[in-house]
Amino acid sequence: ARLQIENLATAVKKFYLDNGFYPTTEQGLEALVSRPSTGRIPKNYPPNGYISKIPKDPWNNDYIYTAPGRKTPFEIMSLGADGAEGGEGYAADVWNEDVPRDR
Repeated sequence: ARLQIENLATAVKKFYLDNGFYPTTEQGLEALVSRPSTGRIPKNYPPNGYISKIPKDPWNNDYIYTAPGRKTPFEIMSLGADGAEGGEGYAADVWNEDVPRDR
């Protein structure tokens, strides 16, 4: 999950560098696959998007994207094996590296 999240975070940062803003929570990670048609519309969007498709986490759940994050411009997380917030071991939540762990 960590590697997929970091790859998604890199794509979100490229979106920001190209457009000067992050995709909104409503636009979600889908904004990395195709140009958003609602909310703030990016002007410098690559013809093939930033990624070809949004992966599922290792437990076949969707990643959760929030912008702004609680302490960062955005958060990408997996709820872990149990699909619920919190947990330990395989059930622990996984975030992008930029998110402080003292949530």
